[in-house]
Amino acid sequence: MFDDPRVLISSQTADDAGVFCLDHRRALVQTVDFFTPVVDDPLLFGKIAATNALSDVYAMGGRPLTAMNIMAMPTDHVPPEVIVRILRGGALKLKEARCALIGGHTIRNPEPIYGLSVTGLVSPRKMITNSAARPGDILVLTKPLGTGILTTGIKRGLTSPRAARIAIASMCRLNDVGADLAEKGWVRAGTDVTGFGLLGHLGSLCRASAVAAEIQASALPVLHPDVWTLIEQDCVPGGSRDNLQNATSWTTWHGVSDALKTLSADAQTSGGLLLCVPAKRLSLVVSFLKQRKAICCAVIGRIISSPRPEIHVTG
Repeated sequence: MFDDPRVLISSQTADDAGVFCLDHRRALVQTVDFFTPVVDDPLLFGKIAATNALSDVYAMGGRPLTAMNIMAMPTDHVPPEVIVRILRGGALKLKEARCALIGGHTIRNPEPIYGLSVTGLVSPRKMITNSAARPGDILVLTKPLGTGILTTGIKRGLTSPRAARIAIASMCRLNDVGADLAEKGWVRAGTDVTGFGLLGHLGSLCRASAVAAEIQASALPVLHPDVWTLIEQDCVPGGSRDNLQNATSWTTWHGVSDALKTLSADAQTSGGLLLCVPAKRLSLVVSFLKQRKAICCAVIGRIISSPRPEIHVTG
């Protein structure tokens, strides 16, 4: 593989996006993300997919500049007006993010897929990475958990209309506070919580930073009480089950219920930011998140020193 010193962040640390240095003040943040529909409404699907893709840039502390559509459709079964609504949903979120749509590519595929490639800008000196966590950092989560379980419930007709609305609103909420916090210099380490769940993304952060983490399971925020009912009904997506099984190799449990274990591994779509906040800046960050009306600013644990990159979860 070609080794270029301008590559500041590559796939080696499993971070949220790649970063390529332009000069001492600017670096490109580049990412791509797409998936199959998580809701039936095509406009909402477009909004959620775009929000999810933009999140990777915000999670690095960057601001999106340009985006390109990525779409695969079974055109024999999906009418043009549905495709237009998906693309309109994505365009609306790009407009909100002040990110220019400059093109894209579409192919035929048996299953609908939509997402974006996104390019942003970040300061190399202020970017947020998953390799900069330090012992003593406080873990703060900006969106509640449970979208994987609730969207599975939506597909099965088990999620209540109110819980569905709450989940969709969360998935459509931009994580742009990540760029603000990075530019203020208040946060240097973190990630967003998406398909690998809280435990998966925190595990990658611990490995990249050579640290461990302690989580208080009872402090984990949940989108709606329906989540607990759906877990009881075994309405859990396969990805969440896989996440929980995989996390056992780096996670220890102390008095944690099976339901909370499932929540901590739930595969999120367009989840929140998991921020590693220096203790001296915690009050600043929490106040700022409240000022920006973040969905939540839950303090869920802390980073600790350890010879092994593991996660200790207590009830």
